[in-house]
Amino acid sequence: MNVEQKARTLVRTAFEHARAGKWLPLEALLDAGVPSNVMNENGDSLLMLAAYHGHHDAARGLLERGADPSLVNDRGQTPLAGAAFKGDVRMVDLLVAGGADVDQRMPGDKTALMFAAMFDRVDVVRRLVALGASTSARDAGGVTAAELAATMGAASAAKVLTQEAVFH
Repeated sequence: MNVEQKARTLVRTAFEHARAGKWLPLEALLDAGVPSNVMNENGDSLLMLAAYHGHHDAARGLLERGADPSLVNDRGQTPLAGAAFKGDVRMVDLLVAGGADVDQRMPGDKTALMFAAMFDRVDVVRRLVALGASTSARDAGGVTAAELAATMGAASAAKVLTQEAVFH
């Protein structure tokens, strides 16, 4: 096996560990030189996989090692949007504490709040609003998170966002 093949194997293994939440072996690979912001063939970063799969220790460790929470994968998703879609409030807090922008725009000008709203992740909606996410932001089609929630049949999120708009 040549050096390039060894490097690819290390990186592939790092992605497997991030997806599975195996922080200690992942940390060893980072120590061996795997970059914390390496991306796979889908544009997913190690942090994206750890965050999406709910692996808090791995996500925390990656953030401490300089992983960028604003990296967007090939589907236009950020780790924060992934956590919002999954309904993982704890991960949302971890990512924001690690530097994620609550109002970062993705393709179509959608925000993490919009993703949480569309999928009726009410606890995440409340938390993102508490963390300063804009309830008045509009996507590329001119639609707010509350309007997206209503369109998607996410009645609880629409109600929470409508109430937030009244109080802000």
